[in-house]
Amino acid sequence: MIEIAKSTFVDASFVLKDNVYVVASVELGNTTIKSILTATDLIEGRTYFLDKTVELTTSIRPPKENEYVFGRTVRGQPLSREAISEAIQKILIRSMTKSMISVNDLDFVVRSTGIVAGFETPEEVGEIIKALADGCLKAGIPPRKMTGAMRRSDLPESLQKYSFMDDIIFDGAVAGVKCTIPIVANEMESELVMAGIKGGAKWTDVDFRSPCIGIDFGTTLAGRATNEDVPYANVVGSYCGLAGAIFDALAQPVADTALQLSFSVDQDVPGSYVEDVMDLIKIKRVTSENRFGTVPVDPKGLKESRIILIGVDVGINGSKLNELSKISAEMLEEDRRNIGGLIDNVSSELAKRIIEISWDHGLKGSIGITGRGALTGAKPRMIRENLGTQDLVFVDDGLARGAAVLARCLHSLGTPKSPMGGRKGGKCVMDMRRCR
Repeated sequence: MIEIAKSTFVDASFVLKDNVYVVASVELGNTTIKSILTATDLIEGRTYFLDKTVELTTSIRPPKENEYVFGRTVRGQPLSREAISEAIQKILIRSMTKSMISVNDLDFVVRSTGIVAGFETPEEVGEIIKALADGCLKAGIPPRKMTGAMRRSDLPESLQKYSFMDDIIFDGAVAGVKCTIPIVANEMESELVMAGIKGGAKWTDVDFRSPCIGIDFGTTLAGRATNEDVPYANVVGSYCGLAGAIFDALAQPVADTALQLSFSVDQDVPGSYVEDVMDLIKIKRVTSENRFGTVPVDPKGLKESRIILIGVDVGINGSKLNELSKISAEMLEEDRRNIGGLIDNVSSELAKRIIEISWDHGLKGSIGITGRGALTGAKPRMIRENLGTQDLVFVDDGLARGAAVLARCLHSLGTPKSPMGGRKGGKCVMDMRRCR
């Protein structure tokens, strides 16, 4: 079964219902910066969208002379804590204004980032998360809306009857997946992606519960694979490296990023160009590297965890991305083919090979895919054709959906009649998690 979950929007009147939980997802990526506001019906367990405000990361102002540059995007754009916080403040205020809600209407704010290329260790990514917090505070978000409540009585009165906090202790598990030690710098992104795909699948007929594989084709690759243990599934696979950055490199002859391209219906691209691109892309199990596809990896933690880490790179940490641009430029000059068609073909082949390598290493289950590198143009159709009859769901805005799920898990706002945890086809596992 193959399904596509797309955003369903509601207006500000929806948040007035006492069974609605409103979450802001603030995301700083290598290519885009986003503020996405969601509203979850706690009775049905479905998440709706109030607003999506998206800007290019290049719109963030350059660091001033007296500001410390503590990180860079995968394309080398320098970032300072002050510049990030200003950008977050502006986009969050703009997002709330567009959706006609106030800070008082927000129940929780989740911050996440995919910018990891400029760091040496996974721990250093925490500095960007702090910069995002600064921006949220400047936008008027109180600290209590960025940290989990300790007791059910700490929640707004209207939400207390939907919380199981008196019976269920939050121990780090999100969407039925056990908390794991960080092995890659974008571990939180991978956690949110899996949770978001689980949440998005509620709009489809695909039972996206364990075992399952969730992958985000953002600028960098993220995601997880789980086994079918209960009450918590364990992470047995993880993903890192380059994804959308590959397509941005292919777009370089005509645009700064692949997001700026218009994708043609005609996908008739000579196979030789696709083969030339794929020859430059390295897809493998990562074992001892401390950085792969620009993403910092903890090789010691990886070995101890026994997690299968699948990585994607072009050269060594993206060193041959410029060669991809040469291939697409050559195609433009010699065949005058649409670069969007080349990108779609490469994306579908890349997804196929990632999944095949996952299967080769024993990872299994329903497959969920999110991220710009797999959802635009003809990519979903072509990926479907490559993967055959495998249970497959495409979900837009996996990170934002995952933020909504994470916020619910922090406060035990589960929906037993429509569970995200447990095994595919099985019942809710809440009784197995109750405090004894």
